[in-house]
Amino acid sequence: MKKIAVFGAGGFGREVKTIIDAINLGNGKYQFIGYFDDGIEKGKSVNGFPVLGGINEINDFEDDLELVLAIGDPKIKKIVQKKISNKKINFPVLIHPSVLISNDDVVIEEGCIICAGTIITCNIKIEKFTILNLACTVGHDTVIGAYSSFMPSVNISGEVNVKEGVYVGTGAKIINLLEIGENTIVGAGAVVSKSLPANCTAVGIPAKPIKYHTNESI
Repeated sequence: MKKIAVFGAGGFGREVKTIIDAINLGNGKYQFIGYFDDGIEKGKSVNGFPVLGGINEINDFEDDLELVLAIGDPKIKKIVQKKISNKKINFPVLIHPSVLISNDDVVIEEGCIICAGTIITCNIKIEKFTILNLACTVGHDTVIGAYSSFMPSVNISGEVNVKEGVYVGTGAKIINLLEIGENTIVGAGAVVSKSLPANCTAVGIPAKPIKYHTNESI
């Protein structure tokens, strides 16, 4: 069994642990050892498992370890990942057993988390450290950029190009043949019917930018 831990002991981190449990029911692949979290005291128990420390403890970890970054905010997720320098750390692709994925040209890169009930069709690329939360759908010929996060029940139609670091709120819908610019935030329940520029927050039906923020790409 491979040792595995979750970075982030908040609500989503605890949900990610349930994905590990579901995978283990099928093949006993992982030994869950606990959580890492810079915001929680080392040694504290979370659902019966220890907080093992933060980034410093990860970088000092002496054994091979599978580490899942359960961080919703794309910018924070990228910052944390770039600070991890330990060569013994591997970032697995974590996919709940209930997820439906086509066998036809689907690429899912390292560090991605695909939650229960999600459907991924064909000819799709999902770049590293992307999160697809509960019951999302991704249509054909879509590309999703690295570090992006999609909250529950997001629907992405076919031939959508999502750039790096995009955050999409619960229940939002993205119509086909559109582009979402890097670091853009799409509000919960929004319907994106036109392409969105980079570094904006867009809300509403149809979704329109309501503010722009500084490009803080790392």
